[in-house]
Amino acid sequence: MTSTPGTAPGTPPGGPSRLRRRAGTAAVAALLLAGVPAGAAVSADAGTPRTATGPQGQKLTVSATTGLDPAGQKIRVQGEGYGLTTGIYVALCKDNGDNRVPSPCLGGADMSGGSKTSQWIVPPGDPYEGDLASAFGPGGTFDVEIEITEKGDGLDCAEVACSVVTRADHRAAGNRTQDVRIPVAFAGQEPGEPGGGEGVDVPAGTVSYKSAAEFTTAGKPLDLLLHPDSKKLYVGADNLPDTADVDERGLHVLNPEDGASESWISQAPGSTGALRASAAARIAGPLPGDGVVYNYPLRGVGSAKSGDEAASGVWLAGSTITDIAPGTTPDTVLVAQGATLSEIERATGTATRTLTLPGGTQFAADPERGAVWYTDFTAGKLHRVDLASFTVTGSSDLPGGPGGMAGFTETDPATGAVWVGVDRSVLVFDAAGTLVKTLVGKDLARDAAFDTATGRAHVVWQDGGDLSDPANDNNGTLTVYGTEDFAPAAKDLSLPGNHSQAGAASLAVEPGGATVFVTSPAEGKITRLVRQVSPLVTHAPEDLTAKEGEEVALTAEAEGTPEPTVRWQVSADGAQTWQDVEGATEPALTFTARTAQDGYRYRAEFRNDVGTTRTAAVTLTVTPATGGDSGGDTGGTGDASNGAGSTGGDGSTGGDGGTQSSGGSTTDGSGSTGTTTGDSGSTGTTGGSTAAAGGSTGTAGSSGSTVGGGVAGGTGTAATSGGGSLAATGATVMSVTLAAAALVGTGVLVHRRARRRTEGAL
Repeated sequence: MTSTPGTAPGTPPGGPSRLRRRAGTAAVAALLLAGVPAGAAVSADAGTPRTATGPQGQKLTVSATTGLDPAGQKIRVQGEGYGLTTGIYVALCKDNGDNRVPSPCLGGADMSGGSKTSQWIVPPGDPYEGDLASAFGPGGTFDVEIEITEKGDGLDCAEVACSVVTRADHRAAGNRTQDVRIPVAFAGQEPGEPGGGEGVDVPAGTVSYKSAAEFTTAGKPLDLLLHPDSKKLYVGADNLPDTADVDERGLHVLNPEDGASESWISQAPGSTGALRASAAARIAGPLPGDGVVYNYPLRGVGSAKSGDEAASGVWLAGSTITDIAPGTTPDTVLVAQGATLSEIERATGTATRTLTLPGGTQFAADPERGAVWYTDFTAGKLHRVDLASFTVTGSSDLPGGPGGMAGFTETDPATGAVWVGVDRSVLVFDAAGTLVKTLVGKDLARDAAFDTATGRAHVVWQDGGDLSDPANDNNGTLTVYGTEDFAPAAKDLSLPGNHSQAGAASLAVEPGGATVFVTSPAEGKITRLVRQVSPLVTHAPEDLTAKEGEEVALTAEAEGTPEPTVRWQVSADGAQTWQDVEGATEPALTFTARTAQDGYRYRAEFRNDVGTTRTAAVTLTVTPATGGDSGGDTGGTGDASNGAGSTGGDGSTGGDGGTQSSGGSTTDGSGSTGTTTGDSGSTGTTGGSTAAAGGSTGTAGSSGSTVGGGVAGGTGTAATSGGGSLAATGATVMSVTLAAAALVGTGVLVHRRARRRTEGAL
């Protein structure tokens, strides 16, 4: 969309003063002399010293901002333009965004004067000046050195966005006018990591889940499997008393989108081979194409697919089956009958090999690494069984000792790690059987499912359901963890009413983690959860410089689920207050730059159901135009003495149909007049200068520019050579201005020059 500059929030009604124009001209000259960007909100090249502008015009410069040594590195921090009434701290801090205190900081709030990781700067004459703090120099300047590390004092820049900042000292802790921030990154990071914008209510890119549907079409759900080929949701179920006139036991096949029943296999062969109504207690795994292998009480091993009228199966000898998993061949399954582990043929029920362990009831198979992990909760042991030799090759202790409440045993297919749920904890062992992490929850750990596409583990915790226990509230929890760092990868989700009094909850995760299914046996339902992500900025605007009348554009993009909307905001007071730009709801904000907008700050705000994320504020620098597009102030007086021309005052370019003149004076010579002619009847007249021997007339015909006087956006210089001829014209001024714009204009994604109405402007 296009925003009309005249209606931009905060635009002053009057035009810029001469002082402002002169300041803009001086800034261009300073940029050209320095050869690097300066004075913009953040300089373009992150590999060089970076400069940021504060809400009161303060300038902060940091000597190095990327590739910093995590173990420690000294950096130089300089400032100018700080107020002389408020002390500040200079430190590395967690960057919490605009108008939020940067905290925590490395070195804390140093009031001792002994820290090397932060510095305290105070106004001259402050009681703390001396050993505790250093004083500002003239013009609110300082030049200090601090030593920063990636981690320390409660700050971890590997986990949060960090910046070198100035902030008001402890005597004015709520004062945000001294906050100036420059993002930094240590080796292995990109600037601003972890970034993606400033999350307002939740961090940018926050993952969470919400309930999208509840299915009550499968009786009392006991186990789940989302078939990898057919994408159908298989549910092992028992009957839920008093909810229907029919016995709901069996294997249910549901449409995963709406829970509609596609098939129900209620019959399976019993001990005599005759079909009978049977619950489906545990699902071992999928069959190729469609269908599953499962266990039905007490010792049945069956298989069925959608559309079957009954399951086929065998009845095993021995004790009750307590766990089941795919075997080492497509025709076999691994079965636990208490402490006995067997591999049996599905067609006949014949055991091809058997192993009796010291104890245990459940296991997890890791065919990729040829292992089975057998859990003995009673004895507090985890045994490793080698699948090739079918022998125990190692044992590990379960922390907490014998007698822990049995939860689950699952292996991560990607890493081989073993996750064991015991009581209110999940114990994570690596592929060698070494305990590497203990995850503690507020409820009972009941099941885990892994998504190898995202490297995340989903864990369902069930409330105990006994409300006489103060720890119980009848509500379960879904948590998500990274499988490498075990850090939370999503906001915890409460599961109201999901308790363990009627059976253990189970999980199924769609590849990619976009959808999760959770059972609640006590409620007789399956909840379909969908992942949502708060907006994460993928493309942020950058500072830009433009000339008066040029069309510029800022663009920003963000991803999130649901897809976020965007609106642009503007601040005319150094990011202290913000207003929406009317109608600016597209990724690109385009408008015509006006000098009244010089110093304005802009940001994009993205929103969805999960949260709000803002881009960092960027600064617009507008320099006065050098062409004949608009009328300006009256030109100053050019002066030439002793045969040398000097620059006059702040005369501006004449506009269409207007005239501008500046008088000249001569010393020891006769003056000659230089005349410039603009387009559309615009005439600019400048005083000439002559040498004592008599000067020659200098004539310039570029864009109505005034030579010998100050020009909007640059300075015209009249130099005399060999009798007083003018050696510079308005065309030279234009090229200087363009060079300066090129230095600071790296933030412009679309920065096209408005058509000049004056011939010869370029």
